[in-house]
Amino acid sequence: MGRLWTLLSYAHSLAGPGVMLLYPLYASVIAIETTSKLDDEQWLAYWILYSFLTLMEMVLQPALKYIPIWYDIKLALVAWLVLPQFRGAAFIYEKFVREQIRKIQNRPPQTADGKGKNKFVDFISSKKGEQEAY
Repeated sequence: MGRLWTLLSYAHSLAGPGVMLLYPLYASVIAIETTSKLDDEQWLAYWILYSFLTLMEMVLQPALKYIPIWYDIKLALVAWLVLPQFRGAAFIYEKFVREQIRKIQNRPPQTADGKGKNKFVDFISSKKGEQEAY
């Protein structure tokens, strides 16, 4: 029983990188080589969501260390995102991410001078005659 448990724990620790990185990497390369846009969308959406999940996990690490089954929950969530039977990444992207992007893109630009640029671009772009000599 001890050897079986050891084998299962090794398989469990290898399942994460296999499901979260190796299979999506392989499927992304295959998707690039096909002419279908559907699989490209699935894998681009996966990498966007996986990056977001990884960033949130880094930020919330102090709280997540108190949840002993976090790795299993993350593995199940990523498996749902990855598996072609579910197309979870494309579903999440279509239902939530795309809506937020459309809201941001349709928002009128908010500038002080009304020239259509955003405040950041106005801040970093220099205007003629306003450069200081050092």
